[in-house]
Amino acid sequence: MKRHLIASSVIAALTALASTSALAAEPNFYGRLDLATTHSDTGFTTQNKKSGTVLENNFSYLGVKGSESIANGLDIVYQMEFQVENTGLEGNKTPFKARNTFLGLKTTHGTVLIGRSDPVFKQSEGNVDMFGNTNADIDRLIAGQGRVADGIWYYSPKFADLVTFDATYLMADNYNTSKAQYALGATLGDKGFKAQNYYVAAAYMDGIENIEAYRVVGQVKCNDFKFGGVFQHTESQTYANLEGNTYFVNAAYYLNGVNLKVQFGQDDSGLGGYIKNLVAAETSTSTDSKAFFEAITDVSLTNISVGADYRVAKSTLVYGQFAHYSGELSQSSLKTDLDDSVLSVGVRYDF
Repeated sequence: MKRHLIASSVIAALTALASTSALAAEPNFYGRLDLATTHSDTGFTTQNKKSGTVLENNFSYLGVKGSESIANGLDIVYQMEFQVENTGLEGNKTPFKARNTFLGLKTTHGTVLIGRSDPVFKQSEGNVDMFGNTNADIDRLIAGQGRVADGIWYYSPKFADLVTFDATYLMADNYNTSKAQYALGATLGDKGFKAQNYYVAAAYMDGIENIEAYRVVGQVKCNDFKFGGVFQHTESQTYANLEGNTYFVNAAYYLNGVNLKVQFGQDDSGLGGYIKNLVAAETSTSTDSKAFFEAITDVSLTNISVGADYRVAKSTLVYGQFAHYSGELSQSSLKTDLDDSVLSVGVRYDF
């Protein structure tokens, strides 16, 4: 008798829970697995910083996100996302890494998020980076592309279905600094080319990643063609000798299901990922790295990337690309040639 009562109670509780859950919007589970075989001469641009032929995990991830109305005109929004590293040796130590994770409120006056995400400065790039999240990502040359935590984000509503304003502010006490760390941005058009066939953005960042920078971004779609560009000026707040400009221009052509693309970039700031990886390889301690950066007098680094991708199904993309980096780094009378050729073939699966 008691067993029947207990069983009945459990069933009733589960039924009530299911009924309550049915009233709330279900979370959306999603993910990506992106693996590529890559050959690099130096490894300064590969994800695992290794030369030769390697298997690259291009930021595979798992996540859950959603929203729920808690009052008229007031929604809770949330996201928890984790980078998955357990396809390679790195997964033995860190199978998961933090990605964009936040909790926020959405109203008719805008959206406020608290947690971890990309600064609006980085987000201003829209979809202009045609080789994003690969070894030809624009972050190999351009600074300000990192993800930050302990911050507050604001996104305005889209005025006239055209213009938005946004901001990121990091909590200074969490970073043990009294300096304000923030980013501001404004966009015009639609990065997805659904409402408009153009996208323009401007952004400014101060303190985040110890740099001060501003950038302008533009992209336009003309039938089966896309053309885009980025210009950024960056000043290091750690090394007074590192300051300069970075730009990228690119084009893509959609031909019978194949997306053909080419991108050219140039940097003389010395603050991108390529130089940071080179310094890390050439030095053994943080003190050595500091001395290396302080001795830099001039940097000139150029990148050209070509590639193609093809979606064999809605969930599956196959791609191939070649990126070449060349230039020179000067330290007084010492000059170092910068050179790397990177060839990749990969598959991306989204769910």
